[in-house]
Amino acid sequence: MSRILVTGVDGFTGRHLTALLAEQGHEVIGISHSALTKPIKGLAASHIGDLTDAHALKDIVAMVRPDKVAHLAAIAFVSHGIVEDIYRTNIVGTRNLLEAISAAGGVEAVLLASSANIYGNRVSGAIDETVAPDPINDYAVSKLAMEFVARLYQDALPIIIARPFNYTGVGQATNFVIPKIVDHVRHKATTIELGNLDVARDFSDVRDVVMAYSMLLADRAAIGQVFNICSGEAHSLRDVIARIREISGHEFTVTVNPSFVRHNEVKMLWGDRRKIENMTGQRPTYIIGDTLRWMLDE
Repeated sequence: MSRILVTGVDGFTGRHLTALLAEQGHEVIGISHSALTKPIKGLAASHIGDLTDAHALKDIVAMVRPDKVAHLAAIAFVSHGIVEDIYRTNIVGTRNLLEAISAAGGVEAVLLASSANIYGNRVSGAIDETVAPDPINDYAVSKLAMEFVARLYQDALPIIIARPFNYTGVGQATNFVIPKIVDHVRHKATTIELGNLDVARDFSDVRDVVMAYSMLLADRAAIGQVFNICSGEAHSLRDVIARIREISGHEFTVTVNPSFVRHNEVKMLWGDRRKIENMTGQRPTYIIGDTLRWMLDE
């Protein structure tokens, strides 16, 4: 089995990926931005590191000498208030990591978590990997720029780029819309303020997303390629709200707070997952109702 370095190990996705990789028999070493506040299942060891500190990052990678790397660390919230942080972490931080991996050598696979937000607004149809990027917010621009940075290392490193569409599950922060609604329901709130309700997203379960990541890391044929990570189905936010009401049996009123409505909101984001299915055979295990029940029951 492999020694796998996971950046952002203490984040929502990092915790789920670490548990899965450890269950598969891998040794998982993490990098987190600060000291861990609670244990992470399956984590063998962890280092505190800032992606923007190139020298410290190079020392950590040289010490760990990973067989594979899953780069998840990022400013991932689209409405993050400090734009400079988004660009510094997502672009410069990724370049620092790739430079450190290149200097250490001997790495078999490097998975970079990009984002389907790079595709921007599409009025109809599922998006496949050949669709031209059209980012409409700073987060999306930073992720697309990260992909271009990765091209500078494509001859030196075995890079795989994953473009996850929206996903959720137990442990996601409540500043994301589905965990926010679930948290209100679990506290029996009677009203909730949201932003734009007239949006549709391809929602995956985080457990399916990390399974896809693990399968890409294990498949040498994936190196040098880009993959959508998605369910292949779009659900409107109104439909998700209705399902949460149905599953929980809790009634609540939704009001739109204009301050929560983003002027650069992506209206429709729906993915075509045929490429990863053809490569790995991996198909979603969970549908949106399964994910919502898991979150409501946890």
